Amino acid sequence: MDLTGGSAPARTSKNRPSDLVPDPDAVTPSGSGSPSLPVSGGAGPSSAAPSPGPRVPEARTSAASRSGAGASLPRTSRSRASVPEARGPVVPEAPDARPDARPTVTELRLSAFAGHRSAAHALGPVTLFTGPSGSGKTTTLRAYEALARLGAGDPLDEVFPDAADLVPERARPDAQGRRGFRIGCTVDGPCGPVRLDLAVQAEPRLRIVGERLTARDRTLLATALRDPGRSTVQAEWHTAGATPVTRAPLPDDLLGTALLPLRVAGRTPGQLEVLAAAEQVVVGLRSAFACDPRPERMRAPVPPGEGRLRRDCANLAEVLHRTHNDCPRRHHRLATVAGAGCAGTVTGLGVRELREGTVRAVLERAGRTATPLGRLGDGELRYLALALTLLTGPGVLEMDRVAEVPDAMQGLTLLADGLDRDLDRRQSAELLRLAVEIAGDGHIRVAGSVGDRTAAEARRTPGVTVVDLGA
Repeated sequence: MDLTGGSAPARTSKNRPSDLVPDPDAVTPSGSGSPSLPVSGGAGPSSAAPSPGPRVPEARTSAASRSGAGASLPRTSRSRASVPEARGPVVPEAPDARPDARPTVTELRLSAFAGHRSAAHALGPVTLFTGPSGSGKTTTLRAYEALARLGAGDPLDEVFPDAADLVPERARPDAQGRRGFRIGCTVDGPCGPVRLDLAVQAEPRLRIVGERLTARDRTLLATALRDPGRSTVQAEWHTAGATPVTRAPLPDDLLGTALLPLRVAGRTPGQLEVLAAAEQVVVGLRSAFACDPRPERMRAPVPPGEGRLRRDCANLAEVLHRTHNDCPRRHHRLATVAGAGCAGTVTGLGVRELREGTVRAVLERAGRTATPLGRLGDGELRYLALALTLLTGPGVLEMDRVAEVPDAMQGLTLLADGLDRDLDRRQSAELLRLAVEIAGDGHIRVAGSVGDRTAAEARRTPGVTVVDLGA
């Protein structure tokens, strides 16, 4: 299962994801292997690989700060790792560089993950996964969310609390009883396509045993588990300076790519290339917001607050209170969209401040008294919550916002498992239309799972990519 597998080739364009690791039916991590990164010319494995370059200390925050590589993120929880705040990719000079491109996840790879083997899915502006029960729709979106959380600095045990259940059933353990899974993605942006591939050991101990970051056919970062007794992996990244590579240990429970801006000084063209690729991947992954509206939690009045929508949308009234006061144009547009998915003639969305200090959202209809949202059906509530997510952005959602990246470079990918759950045909069609319209400007993308009826409608909708996992 080791992604590095001895020596990393200088040119990787011809290597399929399944070529980087053993047979998916034998997903066993390797405890050996010495990855060798290419020299700057990219002609082959570095001849200087046996001679280790200067060792980088465990923390180089001062060097990274001096080079502008980023600063530590504030901890959002006690267990969360401190990872660098991305600045936005530093675009190296290259013919295909696109400084105005927004980092976007364009491919999701499930080489060996739960019931998926050697799967690679291209992701468009609106991508919907469909298929019969058990075909892997939920696990596909879970893999995307897991990569996003690792990119934001979440530790491995929080991202995969049930890692053993994600190992393919036919994966054979090695002599030490080790099994695991492999996932990866491609993030397109200013640097062009950048690939991230990850091998995770789930048994007998959860840890990252291999990671590879590649761009422009060059391996920029490779890690390997050298000593199973230590909680580290040996990492090598491209330098292209006095020494072709730099080696240092990295923790085996955090994504190495997200830690690179704190380790790479950015003094050589090679280091700048590594920084640009790593930051592009981190920015692209962190743009994801998993939304799963729970109508039973959305009916009660809630205290007013900062108005950032939570995953379950239980504080929908609080967010509507904020948009009503701070974003009147966006709020009015949501009210218009509500009219297409709620019963009756909708004239607006209002918010009532109650005596006990809470707020309640109401639906205003022509010729009728205002209806509290708590009286709406499950489908209407889910429709409103998902429409609100599409019409807002990272600043209104409870997600990690990359504060130091210009708004023009930021995006949002809405992950919605069961996107059409509880929705009728009219609501599903309107939500699809809204998703395509919003995704058209490039700021918001959608990846979700739907049933057969919505999938059939989506196939007739221009701008929607439908992936049938049961085919």
